[in-house]
Amino acid sequence: MSLSIRNQIAGTVTAVTIGEAMATVKVRLDGGQDITAAITADAVKDLGLTTGSAVKALVKATEVALATGPVEGLSIRNRIPGTVVDVATGPAMASVKVDVNGGGLTAAITADAVEALGLVAGTSVVALIKATEVSLQSA
Repeated sequence: MSLSIRNQIAGTVTAVTIGEAMATVKVRLDGGQDITAAITADAVKDLGLTTGSAVKALVKATEVALATGPVEGLSIRNRIPGTVVDVATGPAMASVKVDVNGGGLTAAITADAVEALGLVAGTSVVALIKATEVSLQSA
């Protein structure tokens, strides 16, 4: 199945916590980073997710924010360090490709943000992704 979602990162489920309607699923990405997805309890059941399940974490590029330093006092659980490898800037928006320990993430952010943060190839960043914006696909 082809998807328009740019960020499709392979990993393995390390923990599943199921609540009344929602669940959190912790995934160790192939590059060694950890990411948390908040999905419905029904989705966990439908996908058959358990510890050790192979999955792909799916994140739209518009849901990836970037910071140029450590971020404290923020509810966003997924904070993945990386290095900018490419910036394609248009009049309003930009596509920023980030290497995250051998894997890749793409962030779609405003051109103003690229300028304000001074993002160029080689810039160290932290990719920020809300757990509710991470979808999972069974592999």
